[in-house]
Amino acid sequence: MSNEPTYTAAFEELKEIVDQLENDSISVDELAEKMKRATVLMKICKDKLTKTEEEINKTISELS
Repeated sequence: MSNEPTYTAAFEELKEIVDQLENDSISVDELAEKMKRATVLMKICKDKLTKTEEEINKTISELS
């Protein structure tokens, strides 16, 4: 079993990071680490969306 968060959890964490960035509540010391984490979260979300799209397209094509 993977320790990777679900799409929803990754998206929520990403939103929190964006909110912190917009509100200047991230210190310079934390900035690089938060940006690295945001990059990981964006990749997780993108991969999950791509996989879901592929599964939907496969299901649709099987109905044709």
